[in-house]
Amino acid sequence: MKRQGGFTLIELVVVIVILGILAVTAAPKFLNLQSDARASSLQGLKGAMAGAAGIVYGKAAIEGVESLSTGDTGHKDIEGIAVEFGYPAATSAGIGAAVVGLNEDWVLTPSSSAGTIIATFPSGSTDACHVSYTQAADADTPPVITAAGTDDC
Repeated sequence: MKRQGGFTLIELVVVIVILGILAVTAAPKFLNLQSDARASSLQGLKGAMAGAAGIVYGKAAIEGVESLSTGDTGHKDIEGIAVEFGYPAATSAGIGAAVVGLNEDWVLTPSSSAGTIIATFPSGSTDACHVSYTQAADADTPPVITAAGTDDC
């Protein structure tokens, strides 16, 4: 009679235990989903701000006020959105009104540098993870939008 080859039950259990230990120790490195989700949210907000700024600028250009600053004669808001040189101003009445949900879902804080506003997560995150919006400085310069801290949220 031939002897059948195979693994014993104890050998199989030992291999499963070893694989379980490896999975428990290695999984957190590969499954850092919260950090990835926060980084994606920041990139999404940056894109939403850029899109909203472009739409508002287009409406300002149609109305012929894309080159006017707040103090200029003929300056006006675009559909209730405060603008500076045709782009949304760095305020809650500017970019905050242009991006739907920005005032409700994010914390907007004016920056120490003039004309810049910072959007951070409402809670549970460091301030290093944020999107900054710097309004247009003149008629030839669009706003600067940056997402910071996307690697360590």
